[in-house]
Amino acid sequence: MAYNSRMSIMPTAQQQSRSRKKEEEAAYANMRLPDREIVGCINELGIPFTIADLQKPNPIQVQMIFEWFGELLMNKTRQTVDPAMRAAAEDICGDFGDSLMPPDTRNLMGFFVSLRRLMLDCGVNDFNFMDMYKPTHDRLVKIFSYVINFVRFRESQTSVIDEHCNRAESTKARIEQLYAENQNMEAQLDEMRANRRQMEVLVSEKTRRNEELKRRLLELRRTQEKVAARLEDAKTKKNELALELEEKTAAKLALKQESAKLRPYTLQSPSALQASLTELSNTLNNDKSQIDSLDRRARALQTSTDSFTVVCSDVASCIKLLEEIAVELAKEEEDNARNAKQRDALTERGANVREVERTEALLQRQLAKWTERTETLRAQSQEKAQRAKEKMEELRVVHKKLTEERSEKGKDIERRRVRIEQIEKKMLDLKENIENEVHAAHDEYLKMEAHIKLYITEMEQAI
Repeated sequence: MAYNSRMSIMPTAQQQSRSRKKEEEAAYANMRLPDREIVGCINELGIPFTIADLQKPNPIQVQMIFEWFGELLMNKTRQTVDPAMRAAAEDICGDFGDSLMPPDTRNLMGFFVSLRRLMLDCGVNDFNFMDMYKPTHDRLVKIFSYVINFVRFRESQTSVIDEHCNRAESTKARIEQLYAENQNMEAQLDEMRANRRQMEVLVSEKTRRNEELKRRLLELRRTQEKVAARLEDAKTKKNELALELEEKTAAKLALKQESAKLRPYTLQSPSALQASLTELSNTLNNDKSQIDSLDRRARALQTSTDSFTVVCSDVASCIKLLEEIAVELAKEEEDNARNAKQRDALTERGANVREVERTEALLQRQLAKWTERTETLRAQSQEKAQRAKEKMEELRVVHKKLTEERSEKGKDIERRRVRIEQIEKKMLDLKENIENEVHAAHDEYLKMEAHIKLYITEMEQAI
């Protein structure tokens, strides 16, 4: 029997919420697991759990199960969130963090935030704190059903997840290796730069010392030339004075010989002797004056000789100093040779440094390439994950549609079954009515036949 459709007087939002609620109920009907299966899965995880525990849940035991799921799927427990929650409590409350916020409570709240994220990923959008603090049987069955189905789906995709994780781990290990090599190269480069600076300081110091020694050597050479010139002048004067002394000595001897020759003439006349005596006196005075001058010259020569001796000692000391300078110059030449070798080594190290810099640049380029490749792989993995997620969403949508179609078909089948039952009931009623009518008609027929027979009998009797 057809009826005309009437317009609903309920608001659109309520209709949407009711339709969404029906969809969730339909999805939950497909995702719901029996209590025995849920208990078996939890026992397989190594946690003792019974159907009685599921029907009358204990908050502590439920929190332990949730913590195990968090550690399995997110690697997070109350212990892992403790440092962050402690730091947040100290940041907010200072030294009174432990007294105002007990560690168990704050760790449970931090773990609840992470667990809520997991539940949203599993499909439980209405997960709240009461599910951990005061759990009920229906809520636990729903939550455990969604989580166990998520774990099963995750185990079915283990190969894909492990492949991406292995790629990420290998890329991360390669990046860490390249970073460590880069750090070692930078340390070697810094060490070589420090050695280069030290060598430059030593070379500059040696160069300054060499310049000072060269300047001192030039001054000593000039002083040596001056002393040698003075020595030559003194030797020339000495030779001249020696020649003059020899000449005066020869003249004195000649005068003595002449006086000996003139001695016989003393017996001559007094006037002649007087004249000779006067002449001899004059000559003697002249000789005395010459002898005095020669003595003065001899003392001057002695003084000059002493000064020459001092000069000779100075010259000897200068020669010794020159020999020391020559030794220092030899050492300086050795230092110069060593500096040349060190300069060559420094040049070689500079080449090595340039080579290291080129290697570093090459490694930087390789690191950039690997980073770009890593980003590309990450983008590809994200894209693949997004595709997988989209595919999963499509599968969920398809599953949801199939579930809806299944539920609709189930409802349609149920309606048809009810209709069939009703029709069968109506047919049975009709059959009974028809049979009753047939029996009644048969009875009427028998009655009519009896009446007709009786009428015929009466007619025959009347005839």
